[in-house]
Amino acid sequence: MRRALSESMPGNPAAHGFKVYSQSDEDGIIETICNRLQLKSGTFVEIGCGSGCENNTHYLLLKDWRGIWVDGDSSNIALIRASLPEVKGRLRVAQCLVTRENVANLLREELTALGATHSIDLLSIDIDGNDLPVALVASEVTSPKVLVVEYNAKFPYPISQCVKYDPNHTWKNDDYHGASLGALVEAFATQYRLICCNLAGTNAFFVRSDLAGKFPLRQPAELYEPARFYLTALRSGHPSSLSFLANHLGS
Repeated sequence: MRRALSESMPGNPAAHGFKVYSQSDEDGIIETICNRLQLKSGTFVEIGCGSGCENNTHYLLLKDWRGIWVDGDSSNIALIRASLPEVKGRLRVAQCLVTRENVANLLREELTALGATHSIDLLSIDIDGNDLPVALVASEVTSPKVLVVEYNAKFPYPISQCVKYDPNHTWKNDDYHGASLGALVEAFATQYRLICCNLAGTNAFFVRSDLAGKFPLRQPAELYEPARFYLTALRSGHPSSLSFLANHLGS
């Protein structure tokens, strides 16, 4: 599948996807995008980090990035805090049910505590509901070079659909979650350009407009990937843990 994508769309980062600690192939896509932007290290924020064992920035921490993990589930945050050493300036962990009303203050406070500027390199959002309204505010606050947002691949481009905003929204394991790719592209049109979608049809990757010239210009209809959720079940070796990261941060 990646070979076919590389042949049909040369330069598409999705052709270089691989999994280390991401849900499917996001680690390789992020690495490819960052390499083209000459980002060897940087600052990230991941909203919806889960337990830390499987997300879009665990691998970045192992490559000496620094950043912030945010999740609304207290058990996820408890696991992270119990497993990882506190290393000032490397990783901040916050428990918060993120909304468009609280995300700006949350990010400013956490980035200040991290010792970072409010302009970051990568923002990743996966909260199974209000992803788009939260992403709009969060991107305004942090102006990330790279923006990764989960999209609802049930709706092919250019259909524009988004859940009705509700700060108390919780996902009920059905199709009512997030926003379609069309809604994301429309919302970020003046600030970010869609670069690719991963083959599993779960995440859309955007680059800030002033940097997007480093990537081939393609229409969103070409870049859209349908839902292939079976690809998220693929493993990279044995079940993931936080142990290698604990060793790395503690060294």
